[in-house]
Amino acid sequence: MAQQCPLKFVMSLAMLLNVAFCANFSELFQPLWAPDHIATEGDHINLSLDTVSGCGFESRSKYLFGKASMQIKLVEGDSAGTVTAFYMSSEGPNHDELDFEFLGNVSGEPYLVQTNVYVNGSGNREQRHSLWFDPTLDFHTYSLFWNRRYILFLVDGIPIRVFANKEENGVIYPKSQAMSIRGSVWNADDWATQGGRVKTNWSHSPFVATFRSFEIDACDLSPETDDVEAKCGVSRQFWWDKPSVRELNKHQSHQLKWVRRKHMVYDYCKDVARFTELPRECIN
Repeated sequence: MAQQCPLKFVMSLAMLLNVAFCANFSELFQPLWAPDHIATEGDHINLSLDTVSGCGFESRSKYLFGKASMQIKLVEGDSAGTVTAFYMSSEGPNHDELDFEFLGNVSGEPYLVQTNVYVNGSGNREQRHSLWFDPTLDFHTYSLFWNRRYILFLVDGIPIRVFANKEENGVIYPKSQAMSIRGSVWNADDWATQGGRVKTNWSHSPFVATFRSFEIDACDLSPETDDVEAKCGVSRQFWWDKPSVRELNKHQSHQLKWVRRKHMVYDYCKDVARFTELPRECIN
């Protein structure tokens, strides 16, 4: 991390001269639901889940293209049935959404991270990975990178998934809806752990996930505008449109292959039992 501050908000906006500055959590984010379950302790934001409610927050601004990162320490111990999420989403039934969902586990079993991509309200693009560390012992950085060519999911800077723009193959791609940046913890024991076979043990509640070090380097579309191209268009030459990030570099490609070989446990593109015909984006 380049700066030592509780919350880092980096706006790569030409009009703000690409300046980084520190701000309070409440200046950048607001509760999405159950604000009484969100607690601030110094530079840590604790989200809790109990029998009454889970909770969530969202950014006050919305963004189109760029990078968003958060450091998260996941729920410790028996977290079966719980989901901790870091994601970006637009509004409405035809929304776009990029998801990190951390699926709780019975104590001693590994966490799984599920990623998903919604475009125009359509999802069902899940991948699941194990992690090469215990995400409950310390903070780790989870990032979403998004430009016109691909979406990249990263864990501690290591790419675990790429969703490429394949519009030439008739695949719709998220490129016009600004998204807010969100975090949440909630109960999903109907599906999250072993397909819903293991339910949440409420005697262990409250379940607490801790967030910190929010970093946003993206095109701010607040207040919202209909002229997306004028504000975030390629002609503005933001860093995410530069030739250097138009595709993964050789080192990132090797990392992605390693993750897929060692840690991928589910890929919707290989689920022939689920799809009689594979989605178009799965076909090279």
